[in-house]
Amino acid sequence: MTQPDLDPPTDPTAMTAVQLVSAYAAGQLSPVEATQACLDAVATRDGELNAFCLVDPDRTLVQAKDSEARWHSGNPRGLLDGVPISIKDIFLTEGWPTLRGSTSVDAAGPWLVDSPVAARLREDGMVFLGKTTTPEIAWKAVTDSPLTGITRNPADPRTTAGGSSGGSAAAVAAGMGPVSVGTDGGGSIRIPASFCGIVGFKPTHGRIPLYPASPFGPLAHAGPMTRTVEDAALLMDILSLPDPRDPTALAPTLTTFRGQMQRDVRGLSVGYSATLGYAGVDPEVAEIVEAAVRTLAADLVIDAVDPGFADPREAFEILWAAGAATMLSKYPAGTRERVDPGLGAVWARGESVSAVEYLDARHVAAELGITMGNFHMAFDVLITPTMPGTAFAAGHDVPPGSGLGGWPEWTPFTYPFNMTQQPAISIPVGRTRAGLPVGLQIVGPRHSDDLVLAVARHAEHVLSA
Repeated sequence: MTQPDLDPPTDPTAMTAVQLVSAYAAGQLSPVEATQACLDAVATRDGELNAFCLVDPDRTLVQAKDSEARWHSGNPRGLLDGVPISIKDIFLTEGWPTLRGSTSVDAAGPWLVDSPVAARLREDGMVFLGKTTTPEIAWKAVTDSPLTGITRNPADPRTTAGGSSGGSAAAVAAGMGPVSVGTDGGGSIRIPASFCGIVGFKPTHGRIPLYPASPFGPLAHAGPMTRTVEDAALLMDILSLPDPRDPTALAPTLTTFRGQMQRDVRGLSVGYSATLGYAGVDPEVAEIVEAAVRTLAADLVIDAVDPGFADPREAFEILWAAGAATMLSKYPAGTRERVDPGLGAVWARGESVSAVEYLDARHVAAELGITMGNFHMAFDVLITPTMPGTAFAAGHDVPPGSGLGGWPEWTPFTYPFNMTQQPAISIPVGRTRAGLPVGLQIVGPRHSDDLVLAVARHAEHVLSA
């Protein structure tokens, strides 16, 4: 199913990770050349977009030169040795501060530890371009913070990139590096992927080890943000390697994600839910997603069906507020007066949540998981829109004029599958008449990360034909 590139791009900033590695192997391009091109793109484009909160060209080029030497000696270290990557400023990264969008974190450090994500990428030989922006402690679905300001969408800089991994999405979409890695506690990979027109994958909880442990518990996931599903699969093969610091991590896989991605998925049973039974969707978004589903129905057995659960937003917001309050309670004195006002309100709510309320919310999540488990007895995967609308004006937590009170109200398709811990991916499937990207979400049973990637790769291939 994977097609060779008949006429691959020659501009490194337009190349995928797979194309870069192929060019390195053929001696057509060096990691230093590719890295310098990405750094030049950051210097040229990021002033408008504000996707990066840290860029360290000297250290980045040292990594690129080390990779170049390995390629010249015929001994590349890993799958994506020499490929430039950015890292969301939530992951501890040795030598660079991890400020999490907060003015309350001391940049002086010391910063001596790599998170599992950074450690696996470094061991593979990938080149760290810098760290990408996030709202404070990654708390909301747009990317702005008191520390770094507003991150904008390459598709239309007047609009938000989404969040909380908005910096990573904007960087990839704008050609400032082919790949990035983000986090997703309620949609934070898939929301900006949909808004910016890239691929964003949230794997099964525990598939990518995390350290330190997230206060958001089983809601929290890490995952790749890329231009293609194949690049996402390769990153999964790197990021899912074991790390002893995460006691909740899953056992290592017995196969590779890239290998499984290429398997034949024709004839699979798909449930398509346009609204999940409760969401309102913009008519133009609905039209684009419906057209994609009709095209996919040539090879997949698709039935229109809702999975059968009510909107679990109330329970999600309890879990989210409790996690935010837990994290912020460890911050220095004076933090409460400095945080994003919206986060301050969530903090206050989290402090008021009782143990009984928290466990009741966990019960809702468990029941939701049971419902989806039963759904997947009949359907291999679920397809939905990723978002009910497109990117809205930057600098707002909710679409202006919508009357909505908080970010979970405008992303009804994403947070349920954090509560169930299922793998879910957003792939771009078109643009509105205004030129704004639209994403399609594919959700699979827990532990079916390889299946979700395979269906996504099939959809990517079919829809691009």
